[in-house]
This record gives sequence, C-alpha cells and structure tokens, in this order.
Amino acid sequence: MSLSMHEASVPVFRHMLGALSGVLSKGEAHAVEQGFDPDVLLQTRLFPDMFPLLRQVQIACDFAKSISARLADVEVPAIPDEERSFADLRERIVATLAFIEGLDPLLFEGSEEREIVLRPGTPKERRFSGQDYLLRYGIPQFFFHVTTAYALLRHNGVPVGKLDYMGAR
Repeated sequence: MSLSMHEASVPVFRHMLGALSGVLSKGEAHAVEQGFDPDVLLQTRLFPDMFPLLRQVQIACDFAKSISARLADVEVPAIPDEERSFADLRERIVATLAFIEGLDPLLFEGSEEREIVLRPGTPKERRFSGQDYLLRYGIPQFFFHVTTAYALLRHNGVPVGKLDYMGAR
C-alpha cells in the first residue's frame, strides 16, 4: 500500500502545529509564572541574524498552508503577518489548520508528479516535482521553523521536552 501525498503532508502538519500550539501555551504560562511579560519571549532569538519566535511560528504556518495548497493545486491563501501575542499565534495556527483540513484529499491525487514552481520568472525560480517539493523542500523547511520555535522556548527556560515537541499521540 502506498502513502498518498495528502497522508504524507496534512496529518503531519496537523500534528506538529497542534504540538506547537501546546508549547506556545506553556511558554506563555511560564512567563506569567515567572513574573515577566510573555511578549518578551515572542522577540527572543537564538542568534542576532535569526528570526524571533513570533516569526518562526508565522513561517511554520506559512509552509503548512503553502505546501498543502500547492499540492492540492489551489491558490495559496494570503495571511497577513499581524500577530503580536501568543493568543494571536495560536489563532494563526487554528486558521492554518482550518485551511489545510478543508482541502479535499482527492485534490492531492497525482500531485507527486505535478510541477511545483516557486518564485516563477525570477532569478530564484525553483522547479520541483510535487514529491520532491514535499519531501526535500517543504517538510524540512516546516520542521526547521517548528524546531526553532521549540528551541527558543526551551533555551529561555520554558519547561518543555521532547514529549511536548512531539505532541499528544
């Protein structure tokens, strides 16, 4: 039995975005318990040239929705980057989940061979088969930003561990 492109993408995004929402809640609760403004965590970085926590979460959501949309051959929805709080980020995750879960799995059929073109007509244009796009570009990018968000919280003393990162089974 082969694994469909839908099964290889949407459930993975759903699971990890749920886990990400959980670690964000723990981060916010930790800040309150320690007596500092939770918004401070949203601007933390692992290194000055890296994006802060807030942006890492936005980008993780962007990858989940754009990968799913491209594989389903539907327009990638635009979601403005207006989040300013933990609650805003959790709402973005909810909106992302609503979008990807609303995609009919039948739309993904044949997407492993569909050509995916990123930044068409620019010097940075990249072309992939749907399968290469998902497995060699999209999922690694998604996990990079989810992992970095987790690492930022852990680095700042939030009591989270591997089970939090992996989420409930």
